[in-house]
Amino acid sequence: MKNTLGKQERLKSRKLIEKLYQQGNSVKTFPLRMVFLQTEHTSKFVAQMGVSVPKRNFKLAVDRNRIKRLMRETYRLQKNIVYNNLDMPYVFMISYIGKEERSYSELCLKMEKLLKLFVAKVNEKKDEN
Repeated sequence: MKNTLGKQERLKSRKLIEKLYQQGNSVKTFPLRMVFLQTEHTSKFVAQMGVSVPKRNFKLAVDRNRIKRLMRETYRLQKNIVYNNLDMPYVFMISYIGKEERSYSELCLKMEKLLKLFVAKVNEKKDEN
């Protein structure tokens, strides 16, 4: 699998995002929070993801954009954790809930922990059914 994050892997659909926040479940590893939902989407990939950083915590757009760029990069490098363990299509949104900017290495560790937590929760739900 390529380590890319193309257009097909990004969550852009307004309808899917609304549905995600209304019906989705969440996992959290400070300063990251993931809201996820098992649903069909138009992509050929198993997962579609989006990132968000609140304007309330980071007033300057350059700060928000930098954090989003770092989050996408850490996900891109570790997405094999998700892809190797999912068999049904998922959409998820990763939000930055911290109030100060973290280093890239710290974000990498937190993203890895978050993705493993997500996979564990999905497998737990699958075992219940």
